Amino acid sequence: MERRSFLRVGVVGAAAAVFGGASWHDAFAATAQPGPSPYGPLQAADANGVMLPSGFTSRVVARTGQRVAGTNYTWHPAPDGGACFADGTGWIYTSNSEVAITGGAGSIKFDANGNITSAYRTLSATNVNCAGGATPWNTWLSCEEVDRGYVYETDPWGVKAAVRRPAMGRFKHEACAADPDRKVIYMTEDVSDGAFYRFIPNTWGDLSAGRLEVMIGSNSQTSGPVTWQQVPDVDGSPATRSQVAGTKRFNGGEGCYYAAGVCWFTTKGDGRVWAYDAVNSTISLTYDDSLVSGGTPPLTGVDNVTRSSAGDLFVAEDGGNMEICIITPNAIVAPFLRINGQSSSEITGPAFSPNGKRLYFSSQRGTSGSSSGGITYEVTGPFRA
Repeated sequence: MERRSFLRVGVVGAAAAVFGGASWHDAFAATAQPGPSPYGPLQAADANGVMLPSGFTSRVVARTGQRVAGTNYTWHPAPDGGACFADGTGWIYTSNSEVAITGGAGSIKFDANGNITSAYRTLSATNVNCAGGATPWNTWLSCEEVDRGYVYETDPWGVKAAVRRPAMGRFKHEACAADPDRKVIYMTEDVSDGAFYRFIPNTWGDLSAGRLEVMIGSNSQTSGPVTWQQVPDVDGSPATRSQVAGTKRFNGGEGCYYAAGVCWFTTKGDGRVWAYDAVNSTISLTYDDSLVSGGTPPLTGVDNVTRSSAGDLFVAEDGGNMEICIITPNAIVAPFLRINGQSSSEITGPAFSPNGKRLYFSSQRGTSGSSSGGITYEVTGPFRA
């Protein structure tokens, strides 16, 4: 993907998110520019081909088609969206498989020292499982990125059977983000005229029934108030995005992450990171790689997104030059890591361990450029608290 030459980071209109005692609104009060990373410049690539700031190290925790070390589980093809779950003093990393017919998801379990203790399948025989999201009740929502695709609620521990959740709508799902404050789940749709959705369960913690809504606003709108309206027919026939007049269009919805009053989501088709201020029901642009500000943007091909405990957004690239970039609350956009020699791949599934000291992610197609070449990594180092 060609890098475009412009960048803008805009105001995030949120009153509740905290960073160093300031709200996100205060922190993004000035237009941001590319600048030096708080972690310093990237160093030469390590033995895994990963360029990292000083003090950070990487390891490979899984490769597609190979058994995860010390286990009998063969890691799945095309690893995509992922999340971490606390497991006693350790944790679990759950990852989707973005392939047709046999997609699903799998998990790797770690002990308190980061040693792998087991790995296993948590969802099977589903279709093009792209991204998804974690719930506050410790399930993983795995999303099918196909027309009239489903959301599947899965157990990261692999004990309970996965459950299909048709009430959440049938469309080309990408990612989910749970908002426990308003008791809703936001969802993105990966088509060029996609919608941004929220699902309101009848009972929080039970996704079997509820109301699916789409965001209402002008297609040209990049800031200001928005509203929501119910989708009458959630089974996707006709398409959910086409049922409600005034539905705001988003060009290729990708990653989605909620924290402290704000839901950030990305649209790869126009290189944007959006912020939905759930407190005031407004939207704004956090990042746009095509608006003039001078210089070359450090982030293109915006895709999966997560957030650190310090309030930094970590945005993975699909294309670009295979980087995960950060957008800090003091308005700096900079590369955090880069993978060399994998230009036919994309970075997927960034997620922090519960203690915030380890970052997991995958190169979906690795050095081979095919779904059989996926590599899943762990980065350890002095992440900001």
